[in-house]
Amino acid sequence: QGQLVESGGGLVQPGGSLRLSCTTSGFPLEHFAIGWFRQAPGQEREGVSCLVNSGGTTYYADAVKGRFSISRDKHTVYLQLNNLQPEDTAVYYCAIDRLPQGARAAKIRLGEALSSEDFNSWGQGTQVTVSS
Repeated sequence: QGQLVESGGGLVQPGGSLRLSCTTSGFPLEHFAIGWFRQAPGQEREGVSCLVNSGGTTYYADAVKGRFSISRDKHTVYLQLNNLQPEDTAVYYCAIDRLPQGARAAKIRLGEALSSEDFNSWGQGTQVTVSS
């Protein structure tokens, strides 16, 4: 089973930027879609972004469109966070999509939000805190 390790979180002021990394091991990254989720205290885990590695289809939640950007290299999926706001404060997790990549791409084209139930092999998370 694949393993994921998140890093790159921290404390930033409103308007600041961070780049989160999801480093993968034990599986070929190009064979799976990878999702980024976040969870704030007392709230449900929310799907933020997803990259379908075969074909490059991407998903962004409405709350982060135009501010967050997902990308990858051979073993790492990155989430660039720009213009951060206090409401972005959360623990950010990455996970492996259990759906075939074609099925995920189709859901993205239909505008479907990410469900944490479709993902597994969660990393330990990285804390992002946005505060002045």
